[in-house]
Amino acid sequence: MNIDVKAVHFTLREDGREYLDRKITRIHNAENMIVDLLFTFTKEKDFVAEATVNFRWGVSIHVKERDFELNPAIDKLMDKLEAKISKEKEKVKEKR
Repeated sequence: MNIDVKAVHFTLREDGREYLDRKITRIHNAENMIVDLLFTFTKEKDFVAEATVNFRWGVSIHVKERDFELNPAIDKLMDKLEAKISKEKEKVKEKR
């Protein structure tokens, strides 16, 4: 699984990256199904956290969250991402 993290209009500090890495472990069970996991964090008036997941079978999902602080934005994003990944896993299991 390739993980790419980009920060736009600010510098993502080491503690922010470590926090994201800890949260990524929540989707560890889907690691073998994911090819790319792309994160983009943008600082405007608030933080915009986006993630794109590319699965082995060609499906892509995109989620986006906003918050005034980075860590809560990451939390919300990972909650949504975990739900979407679980849903996609169930779809694949049903097709088999």
